Amino acid sequence: MFEPMIDADTRPYWDGVARGELLLQHCLSCTRAIFYPRAVCPLCFSTELEWRPASGTGTVYSYTVLRRAFGRFATNPPTVVALVDLDEGVRMMTHLVEVDPADVRIGSRVKVTVKTVEDGLSLPCFTPIPQD
Repeated sequence: MFEPMIDADTRPYWDGVARGELLLQHCLSCTRAIFYPRAVCPLCFSTELEWRPASGTGTVYSYTVLRRAFGRFATNPPTVVALVDLDEGVRMMTHLVEVDPADVRIGSRVKVTVKTVEDGLSLPCFTPIPQD
């Protein structure tokens, strides 16, 4: 199952998550946000990258509902796994939590929350933003 790779390129991301903060790399050459963490901008190949706090909000692009628990970080089913388009322009795969799977919709607005899955490891997850 998923085991985060923590190295020199990804450590700032995982350290931020451990503090309850979602950080994204930004390219100083082309000014775009980058996700997943890496040493070189995938758009312009610059190595001039910096870490910035993300807004922590986004939109559900797609999702699926897992009705069986499996793997090391399994939770009580059903579990919602989603692709979320962050407001910074990057897409990430994540879990939607604190939501009934029947209420999840493509286009729903969500915000980040950090969940501890075991000692020493936290993951960024997302919860719905209540609609007015």
